[in-house]
Amino acid sequence: MSKRLSGRLVIATHNRGKLWEMQALLKPYGIEAVSAAELGLPEPEETGATFAANAELKARAAADAARLPALADDSGLCIDALGGAPGLLSARWAEIEPGGARDFANAIKKVEAAVAETGAAPPYRAHFISVLALAWPHGACDVFEGKVHGTLVFPPRGTKGFGYDPIFLSDGLTRTFGEMMMDEKQAIPADGSPALSHRARAFQAFSRACL
Repeated sequence: MSKRLSGRLVIATHNRGKLWEMQALLKPYGIEAVSAAELGLPEPEETGATFAANAELKARAAADAARLPALADDSGLCIDALGGAPGLLSARWAEIEPGGARDFANAIKKVEAAVAETGAAPPYRAHFISVLALAWPHGACDVFEGKVHGTLVFPPRGTKGFGYDPIFLSDGLTRTFGEMMMDEKQAIPADGSPALSHRARAFQAFSRACL
């Protein structure tokens, strides 16, 4: 069984959007969340072959360096027409140059062009996946997965999210993630039903085990 968390936790990310979402999810539990970027920790190279492997790699690196428990997310957009791409390379599709700054508006244009090149007809099925890994300094690591299915919409809609949110319309909804406020997108239903977003769904599993 996973240990119960309290006190300080490192969020193993340099991505402000992910940090804000994780801090909002953790706030009701009284956890002090500090990012790897704030602590001056480097970003490890993501060499894993799966989302879970990359999440664990990032969590372990942060936990061992900070000597604190660390929570890492590895997530991506997987598009059926592209055989699951960009998938593990979702962030890299947004890089202006290898290892450099990211431009997701340009990445969205790449996605639209790539889907068009396949000749596939809409609706373009896709899913978002998030894997959270909780690592303890030089100790155990647990992983938790969340997934949400939907379709892609072009042109992008909304400016409230980040990443690929403006082109993702979750099944059963009429607004993209980019058209939702963060607290709505990340809300955890009190009745235990699945949350709207992939990261919030992964967090549901994490919170049941660790908070």
